[in-house]
Amino acid sequence: MDRPSNTADDILAAARRFIVAGGYNGFSYADIAEVVGIRKASIHHHFPSKVDLVQTLVRRYLEDAVTGMTELERNVPEPPELLRTYAGFWAQCIEDASRPFCVCALLASELPVLPPEVAAEVRAYFQFLSGWLTGVIERGAGQGTLTIAAAPRVEAEAFMATVHGAMLSARAYGDVLTFGMILAPTLQKLIPAAD
Repeated sequence: MDRPSNTADDILAAARRFIVAGGYNGFSYADIAEVVGIRKASIHHHFPSKVDLVQTLVRRYLEDAVTGMTELERNVPEPPELLRTYAGFWAQCIEDASRPFCVCALLASELPVLPPEVAAEVRAYFQFLSGWLTGVIERGAGQGTLTIAAAPRVEAEAFMATVHGAMLSARAYGDVLTFGMILAPTLQKLIPAAD
C-alpha cells in the first residue's frame, strides 16, 4: 500500500538516497534540508535526531518488506519462483537504479559504528528476511522443488549473503550484469534443472 507523500516522507526518501550514496555518516540535516527544500528546523520537527530519522527509515523499510513478501507469496506461491522473483526484483532495481542497493545491507556494513537503536532495527530486518527465506526454502525442500545441501536456515543465510554480495560486486564493478552472473550458480544449485 502506497503512503501519501508528505514532508516526513520526502525527508525519509532523501535520507535513503544519502545512505545509499554515502552511508549513515554521509549526510547531515543540512544536506536533507537543501534537497527537500525546507529548513533544518522542519526536519527536527518530524525527526528530533538523526537516530530517530534513520530508525524510522529502517522500520518503514522492514514494514515495506513484510508487505512486499506477503503480496509476493500471495501471487507467486511456488518456492522456486519466489526465489527467482526475489532475485529478479533486486536485479531490476539495480538495473534501473530505483533501489540500487539494500539500505539495510549498507547499514549492516556500518553496524559497529551505528547508534544501538538503529543497529537493532537493521538486525530486525535481517532476522525477518532470514526467517522468510528459511520458510521458502524449507517449503521447497519439503515439496522437492528445491534442492538443499544444508539446513534450510543455513541455505537461507547463504542465499541472502549471495544476494547482498552480488549487489556489492555490481556496485564495485559498475556493471549491472554482475548481479545476475553471481546469483545464477546459487539459483541453479537450489532449483533443479527439471523445474
